[in-house]
Amino acid sequence: MSRAGKRPVTIPSGVNVELAGRTITVMGQKGALALVLPPEVSVAQSDGTITVIPRDETKRARQMWGTARSRIRNMVTGVSKGYSIGLEIQGIGYRAQVSGRKLALELGFSHSVAYPIPEGIDIKCEKPTQILVSGADRQKVGQVAAEIRRLRPPEPYKGKGIRYDGERVRRKEGKKK
Repeated sequence: MSRAGKRPVTIPSGVNVELAGRTITVMGQKGALALVLPPEVSVAQSDGTITVIPRDETKRARQMWGTARSRIRNMVTGVSKGYSIGLEIQGIGYRAQVSGRKLALELGFSHSVAYPIPEGIDIKCEKPTQILVSGADRQKVGQVAAEIRRLRPPEPYKGKGIRYDGERVRRKEGKKK
């Protein structure tokens, strides 16, 4: 039995949920998201809550039960509050700047790196060394943040590179003379 799947998802005010066959669409002030549910689960909506129910007692149905409930909860939270991930850049001369729908990064390479900002994602640079990735889709926000970090991951000797806010980089000792 899925303990996560048993709990209903509460729908906050200002969020509309539509069920059409196996597709669930969630609309709110931050945007609209849609999800095609797996055939192993069904969804019921009543009294401002959404309940996910497995269709049978197979192992796959139990797996999809909790997964579908979590994805629906993430969609509801995303269209009402949104998700954001902060990145920080460390290194001399390393900086970021948003221009139009591109993120221009100076990361110590011989050229600047231009990262195109996908639809549904907002990127802000409050300081040249701080990047804030935000949007309604939790998976997409995490993916974009991971792709930006992958351009120059933090190295263990001087700690230079792009890291998540609050990420600790284990430092190594350098060469001995």
